[in-house]
Amino acid sequence: MAYVQGQEAVNGTVPEARVVVATGGEMRDLGRRLAALLRGGDLLVLSGGLGAGKTTMTQGLGSGLGVRGAVTSPTFVIARVHPSLVGGPALVHVDAYRLGATDDVAGEVDDLDLDASLDESVTVVEWGEGKVEDLTEDRLAVFIERAEGGAEAGPGPGAEFADAGAESVEEVGDDPRVVTVRAFGERWAGVDLTAALKA
Repeated sequence: MAYVQGQEAVNGTVPEARVVVATGGEMRDLGRRLAALLRGGDLLVLSGGLGAGKTTMTQGLGSGLGVRGAVTSPTFVIARVHPSLVGGPALVHVDAYRLGATDDVAGEVDDLDLDASLDESVTVVEWGEGKVEDLTEDRLAVFIERAEGGAEAGPGPGAEFADAGAESVEEVGDDPRVVTVRAFGERWAGVDLTAALKA
C-alpha cells in the first residue's frame, strides 16, 4: 500500500486522506485499520464502480470489528447484520444498489429501518451516496476508484472482486485502487485519518 495524500481540509471543512491499494489483501488490511477507529453509531458510505472493492473493504471492517459470519455482498437481501463476537458493535452491511427503483428513495431507505440500529451498530452502506446521508451528519464517505489507467470492470457477474471469491485484485485484473476517505461531522473532528490509513 502506498500513501498518496495526507489529511487536509477540503473546501475548508472536510478532512480527507487518500491511499493507493494494490491488492484485495491490502484492501482488507485497510478495512481492518479503519475498523480500529469505529464505534457504535458510525456510518460509512462506500462508493465505487462494480469491482472497485467495496465488499472487500467491508470484509476487512468486519474482521477488525470481530463480527460473526462471512461478510459477503448483501445485494439480494439488501441488508445483513453481523453481531459482534468480542462485545463490540454489530456490523450492519447494506447494499443500496437496488434502492431508487422507485421515485421514493427516502421511503425505501426508511423501510430498511437503519435508524433503529444506527446508534449502537457500525453501519456500512455500499452504493449509498446520495441515498443515506440524511441518517446522520456524522459519517465517513469512502470513495474507491481504479488508479489512473486502470481498466474498468465489466458489469457481469463477479465484477466485485470479493463477491466472486477472488482473493486479490490480481485475480480479476492487476488494477490498483485509490481510496479516498472524507470525514463529515463533529464525531470525526480531530481524528487523524492519515495515521489510520497508512500501512
